Amino acid sequence: MISIEIPGWGNLEIENVVFDLNGTLAEDGVLLPGMKEKIDLLAEKVRIYILTADIHGSAGAILREVKAEWIRVTGEDSKRGKGEFLQTLGPEATVVVGNGNNDQFILKDSALGIAVLGKEGLSLAAMKEADLMAKDISDAIDLLLKPKRLIATLRE
Repeated sequence: MISIEIPGWGNLEIENVVFDLNGTLAEDGVLLPGMKEKIDLLAEKVRIYILTADIHGSAGAILREVKAEWIRVTGEDSKRGKGEFLQTLGPEATVVVGNGNNDQFILKDSALGIAVLGKEGLSLAAMKEADLMAKDISDAIDLLLKPKRLIATLRE
């Protein structure tokens, strides 16, 4: 668990981190360099879940490499599927990291939503619903590994 007390913002007791795969942890269906190591390090503190529609068909191979549970979200309404999954975990103990339109509601409903701007872009809807934005996935994960950075950004 990661415990963070953010003055004027609230206390976070993080048990789960949910990542979107494509555009967040992976680019064009390939896990970004350094992500295996960072995810495995974060997995020592929290449970990691990776949600994907697997549009590139490579999620199975990618996710065998990391200490995370892979959840396939299929169908036209992946927003709803992601939202339902978040509810099963408990949004109050979950951080969500994503970049797409279909991440907007889980970014909003989670205890902490981190929007990531990567090479595949960041939807305005996701950015609007997140609590903060990171310039890339490496920086987003570092916010959780070094939580004083979150305090500096979110404190009132």
